[in-house]
Amino acid sequence: MKTLLIAVISALLVACANATKTTQDDSLYRALGELEGIESITHRFINEIGFNREIITHFSDTDLGRFKEKFIEQICFESGGPCEYTGDSMQQVHRGMDITEGEFNATVNALTAAMDTEGVDKRTQNRLLKKLAPMRGDIIYQ
Repeated sequence: MKTLLIAVISALLVACANATKTTQDDSLYRALGELEGIESITHRFINEIGFNREIITHFSDTDLGRFKEKFIEQICFESGGPCEYTGDSMQQVHRGMDITEGEFNATVNALTAAMDTEGVDKRTQNRLLKKLAPMRGDIIYQ
């Protein structure tokens, strides 16, 4: 009887532990086209930045290869993909840049234009922007 009770309790503990585990929702990652889609969006985003005189100056000293790599990691991570973001915090990256709200908004517009060009639907765009929005305070006026 004691062995049966221990087995039942053990089974319940395992079931409870498994029930509390959360699985990462990767639906946004998939909606963005997974890693290939995120890479394409990033490429378009960098092009959009290059055409925008209002924000390009903030990227004049940027290592574009590193920016591209870290942006892909960040979008992949934030969208629930299998990536880990290994870059610096947004506050560290933007310290001393004194990015205005207008410049921030122009950068968001560049990202949405890139997603439009890549055929990402508005619902998916809004889901991604909602994930990124909390970073706003770490980017402007730093």
